[in-house]
Amino acid sequence: MIQFDRFSLANGLRVLVHEDHSTPMAVVNVLYDVGAKDESESKTGFAHLFEHLMFGGSVNVPSYDDPLQLAGGENNAFTTNDLTNYYCQLPAQNIETAFWLESDRMLSLAFSKKSLEVQRKVVCEEFKEHYINKPYGDVWFKMRELAYKVHPYKWQTIGKELSHIENAKIEDVKNFFFKHYRPSNAILVVAGDITTAQVKELAEKWFGDIPAGEKYERNLPQEPKQMEPRRLEVKANVPLDAFYKCWHVGSRLDSTYYAMDLITEILGGGGSSRLYQALVKEKKLFSNIDCYHFGSTDAGLLAIEGKLVKGVKLQDAEKAVEEELTKIKNEKVSESELEKVKNKTESAIAFEDMSVMNRASSIAMYELLGDAQLMNTELSKYQEVTISDIQKLSNEIFDENNSNTLYYYAN
Repeated sequence: MIQFDRFSLANGLRVLVHEDHSTPMAVVNVLYDVGAKDESESKTGFAHLFEHLMFGGSVNVPSYDDPLQLAGGENNAFTTNDLTNYYCQLPAQNIETAFWLESDRMLSLAFSKKSLEVQRKVVCEEFKEHYINKPYGDVWFKMRELAYKVHPYKWQTIGKELSHIENAKIEDVKNFFFKHYRPSNAILVVAGDITTAQVKELAEKWFGDIPAGEKYERNLPQEPKQMEPRRLEVKANVPLDAFYKCWHVGSRLDSTYYAMDLITEILGGGGSSRLYQALVKEKKLFSNIDCYHFGSTDAGLLAIEGKLVKGVKLQDAEKAVEEELTKIKNEKVSESELEKVKNKTESAIAFEDMSVMNRASSIAMYELLGDAQLMNTELSKYQEVTISDIQKLSNEIFDENNSNTLYYYAN
C-alpha cells in the first residue's frame, strides 16, 4: 500500500505527496496532461519537441541543468501519445532548487528562435536515426496508420512526418505551450524525505502565483470498430523478413485491461511463454517473437511481432502464430499457467515500487487516470481474473476482422 496526501492550489495544480523517510533523497515529478494525441494532424511531433524545449532554459535561468547539478540532482523526461512527464531527484535538503526550476519553466519558458533551432535539430536527428535510417524503424508508422483511421494514435510520438518539425514556427510552439503547459493541466508529485506541510509551503511559494490557464477539454474522435482484416506488405533493406500483427483492445480503464495484460504474458512474456516455446524453440520459425500491448489511455493495440529464421516463409510463420491463437481461444489455460503469470505480474509491480522515483511517477500516472488510489487496487484486479475471462477475451480480441497484418520483406 503506497500512502500519499493530496491537495490542490487555487490555480488548479494538483499536488500529491508521498513521504518516505528511509531515503535521504527527494523526487519532484511534474506530469502534464498532454501527449501526441493532442496535436493537430498537420502539426505533429510538438509534444515531443516540447519535452526538449523545456530543457532549453527560461527567461530567468539560461540552463535548467546547471543549478540542478550543483544541488546534486539529476533529471529526465519522456513523452508518450498520452502524456509528458518530467522528473528530477536530488538530496532532500536541496528540494527547493527543484521547485523553483520547475515552476520557473512552467511560468516563463524562453521562446527564443535559437532554442527552437537547437532543439529542432536534435529532434530531427533523432527522427532520422531511429525511424528513417534504422532497419524496421518505420514499422509503427505503417502499422498505426493501418490500424487507426480517425483516432490520433495513428501517428507516433516523434511525429507523423519529419517536415512537421522542420517547419515548426515559434508562434506554433508558443500557442501549444500556453494551451497545455498550465497548472490546471498539470500534476505535481513530491516523494521522499519530505513532509506534506513542507511541500504545501513550497508549492504555494513557487507555483501558487502562476496563472491557471484554461483547463484543456479533450474531444478526440473515437475509432470505429474494425470490421474487416487489413494487410500490408513492405520490402526494405533489412537483414531478415519480419512479421507484425496487431488487434484493437480496450482502454486502460476498461474492465478487460487486466485479463488482456495477462494474455500478453501467457503468449509472449519471456522464454517460457507459449509463442517463444512453440515457434522459436520447437518449430524454429522465428529467431525471436514478442507479444505486448501499448498500455495507452484510450482504446489501444495488442501486438505480436517477430523476426523470421532465414528461409522461413512469412505465410508459414503467420499460420503457426494463428495455431497458437486458436489454442488460447479454444482451450482453457491451466490454473498453474494463470497463477504463474499473476505471480510474475505481482513481482513486477513490487519491483517497480522499490524506488522512490518510480513511486512518484506511478502516483502521477494513476492520478492522471482519475485517482492515484487505483495503484493500490491494481493487484487485486489481476487476482480476480479467471480462466474463463482469458478465454472469452481471447476470442473477442483475436478475431481476424479485428486484425492488422504487416509482412516486412528483406530485399
